[in-house]
Amino acid sequence: MFKRKITYGFIVALAIALSSCSSGSNDEPVASVGEKVLYRSKVEEILPKGISREDSISMTDNYIDKWIKQELLIQKADENLSEEQKDLRNELEEYRNSLIIYKYKNELIRQRMDTVVTDQQIEEFYNNNPANFNLNNSIVKATFVMIPSDLADPNMVKSLIADTSPEGIDELRDYCSQYAKKANISADEWISFQMLENNFPQKVDDPETFLKRNELYEMNDSNYYYIVSIHDYKLSNDLAPIEFVRDNIKNLILNQRKIRFLKEIEENIYTEGVRKKKFRIYDTKTN
Repeated sequence: MFKRKITYGFIVALAIALSSCSSGSNDEPVASVGEKVLYRSKVEEILPKGISREDSISMTDNYIDKWIKQELLIQKADENLSEEQKDLRNELEEYRNSLIIYKYKNELIRQRMDTVVTDQQIEEFYNNNPANFNLNNSIVKATFVMIPSDLADPNMVKSLIADTSPEGIDELRDYCSQYAKKANISADEWISFQMLENNFPQKVDDPETFLKRNELYEMNDSNYYYIVSIHDYKLSNDLAPIEFVRDNIKNLILNQRKIRFLKEIEENIYTEGVRKKKFRIYDTKTN
């Protein structure tokens, strides 16, 4: 198999290279399954411009192998399925109809649906559906810094973290850019506690207790000094802050709006069909 692949790829790649010097040459077959033939021009279409000879051979091998396997499978299916099973006209028509409707609806949404969601709408949705926004996991506003032990100055880091003014945060960022291996400075941004915990040298057994007891927590291992400052937190099952779920609420509002919009479109089209007598229903009842 390996030798056959190399032969396929080398021959086709060589033929393609030669064809670039002789644009008038006829298209040549590179593989066949029964009466179905794969031509060199089809292989050329999948090769990017400027590709190396080695990559060209590899891509050609893969394409030919996939084409052969697919054609063998098609022919085997054709041999073993009945004519009724191979009649795909209904399936193709249903697929075409579904695709046309899908594209038409998307175009209507793009052109005509209101996609602006205001802060007031988000707040109303949040206040009217509080049960939908209970947290599955704890979230925090926190500052986390991980510094190589030989560079760490714990007192300085704690002093910088304590200053939550814009100037203090900028100074902490400058310090971390020079010395920290990792840093997460999000005093005003909610993040999942699990995302923060993934940076700790050891797992927290009880996140709820940890968050209740620790505003500032220091850790060490053989290589690094770690410090985390918890500025605020919400526990699992607490109501999520609106800023944490704002994007989710916007998507929910848009999805509901989309459902109403498409239902209205369908009803309008049906009403138009009735008004313009575009359809009729035949009485198929028998006496």
